[in-house]
Amino acid sequence: MYDAETYIGRHKTELDTPALLIDLDIMELNIQKMANYFATVNTELRPHVKTHKTPIISHKQIAAGAIGVTCAKLGEAEAIVHSGIRDVLIANQIVGTHKIVRLINLAKHSDIMIAVDNDDNVHAISKAAAEKGVTIRVLIEVNIGMDRCGVEPGSETLSLANIIGESQNLKFEGLMGYEGHTVAKPNKTERVAATKSAMQRLIDTKHLLEKNGINVAIMSGGGTGTYDITGSIPEMTEVQAGSYVFMDSTYRNVEGVGEKFDCALTVLATVVSRPEKNRIIVDTGLKVLTKEFGIPQPAGLQGVEMTGLSEEHGKMHVSNEDISLKPTDKLEILPTHCCTNVNLHDKFYGIRKEIVETVWGIAARGRSQ
Repeated sequence: MYDAETYIGRHKTELDTPALLIDLDIMELNIQKMANYFATVNTELRPHVKTHKTPIISHKQIAAGAIGVTCAKLGEAEAIVHSGIRDVLIANQIVGTHKIVRLINLAKHSDIMIAVDNDDNVHAISKAAAEKGVTIRVLIEVNIGMDRCGVEPGSETLSLANIIGESQNLKFEGLMGYEGHTVAKPNKTERVAATKSAMQRLIDTKHLLEKNGINVAIMSGGGTGTYDITGSIPEMTEVQAGSYVFMDSTYRNVEGVGEKFDCALTVLATVVSRPEKNRIIVDTGLKVLTKEFGIPQPAGLQGVEMTGLSEEHGKMHVSNEDISLKPTDKLEILPTHCCTNVNLHDKFYGIRKEIVETVWGIAARGRSQ
């Protein structure tokens, strides 16, 4: 039984499986390509940690030009702040006494910013911040069509902004709106139209607040599928794209994105059985692969299709019987959703030119609280 680090310098096929692999050359090129785009516009990049959950990758993104990071959960933010990153947006509501206490204490060591969408939560955070003597930066999340969290655009947002402005130890920074219902539309023309329609709700709300004397310094939103749409809107100040760092087979089919960024993330599997010529079983099931966007497929292997996943097994149909895969052979599988797939693993194996270069623990894995 190898410790993870003992694989460094070995060929990737020597890894025990299942194993989560990053092609480091591709990942670094993805980071640079996104940084290159944001060097051409006034909008800044605040990449999402929820994709990779790993501090060293966040540091690489910041070194390439990102202004800070976005986190989905407080636990992710704690892991990232503990790594030395200060400028962190939690693009989510922090609700409940214990979570607010954690938030307030984290603010002693960071420039934390959060999303809010109701006045009771604002009052609770304000009271706790005043008692601790910290200031919490606040964005109002506005519902721009995803119908998840968020205040309705217009007067409801204005009312909440006024409440924040009157609250102790809170600093109103601006607005956040996530066009998650548009980011994966495969057709570029349809995606542009849907995104601009959604973001207009946020823009109109910004103008309403400004007419009422409220400064809106930050306008935050965007994802990998809309980085160059939302990123080109003059009123927007930052984009929260995350998946671009790894990509997956879903985003690969999104026009204008799949051609720009390549897939860096795969799961290495071992063939454990070939009971028939047209059926192969691998050791990668639902505990290491997610399928909410469809069943993952072998990477770069024609004539083999993954047809089903159980807990510990993946079933593959072989349409080309000349394929010689047999038990102990290894192959790579391309996830359909990189973000949820990463959360099933404890570590990444960083691969460069087929060789294991590094092993990174996924520090924020499972940090859903």
